[in-house]
Amino acid sequence: HRERQRFVDKNGRCNVQHGNLGGESSRYLSDFFTTLVDLKWRWNLLIFLLTYTVAWLVMASMWWGIAYLRGDLHRAHDDAYSPCVANVYNFPSAFLFFIETEATIGYGHRYITERCPEGIVLFLFQSLLGSIVDAFLIGCMFIKMSQPKKRAETLMFSRAAVVSQRDGKLCLMFRVGNLRNSHMVSAQIRCKLIKSRQTPEGEFLPLDQCELDVGFGTGADQLFLVSPLTICHEINSKSPFFCLSQRSLRSEQFEIVVILEGIVETTGMTCQARTSYTEDEVLWGHRFLPVMSLEDGFFRVDYSQFHATFEVPTPPYSVKE
Repeated sequence: HRERQRFVDKNGRCNVQHGNLGGESSRYLSDFFTTLVDLKWRWNLLIFLLTYTVAWLVMASMWWGIAYLRGDLHRAHDDAYSPCVANVYNFPSAFLFFIETEATIGYGHRYITERCPEGIVLFLFQSLLGSIVDAFLIGCMFIKMSQPKKRAETLMFSRAAVVSQRDGKLCLMFRVGNLRNSHMVSAQIRCKLIKSRQTPEGEFLPLDQCELDVGFGTGADQLFLVSPLTICHEINSKSPFFCLSQRSLRSEQFEIVVILEGIVETTGMTCQARTSYTEDEVLWGHRFLPVMSLEDGFFRVDYSQFHATFEVPTPPYSVKE
């Protein structure tokens, strides 16, 4: 078993980091909403708390500043005096008035009077700013919570791929399954072979991507994923594995990236699950154990056998040979 760097981990995470962006990093700020959604949860919560805390303190300070400039703080307890905001005589009371106004609590003890035009303008500004901040941050949190990334964790891939004969043809196969009862609508499977190669012109391609046909022409790539399915790639003259044999498999270096896409039935959002198989995870001359059995009125799936394989007689030669 040879450990080497993967392009895509088994859990679907891509091992690619972008560096030396230079001035191109400003593009992240031009799409700040998407950048905020892509951040990790701890940074989202930190930005959420800091934004509201700073906005509350700034607005409360503005209300306190109006009361201070008008002299309301010193005459707040004078019944004959009409302040800008009744019963605001220090910063905590100004902060409480802002919170009552922003949260539409309105206890009735603190209220703005009609003899304060600057307070009316600030009240309108506070209402607009509060609506914008709420729409931006709450919308960001809602989108992040509704992302279907967690749905991909209930989509399973077999730990290994196998090479054996099916219908008299040598095939590369792996298994996919759905742990939930809710369906994946319009589920589609795609495979990419990632392998280094050199062109006839002498150009070296370190991570060249090649499509593996898993039934695109016949519609077999469109899955009805209600039970575990075995995905099959026929190795023929058009396949990049045309010259692959049991012996050459030991010296090859490649990675098969599998991408399963579909629409989550409950939310209507597109979900994508990924995994990969290196040459060490391709078992020559193996077949997957059956996992379906007929019970009393229904079919049962035994997921304890989902990854299990057994050896079958398979020629050790390549299709070309």
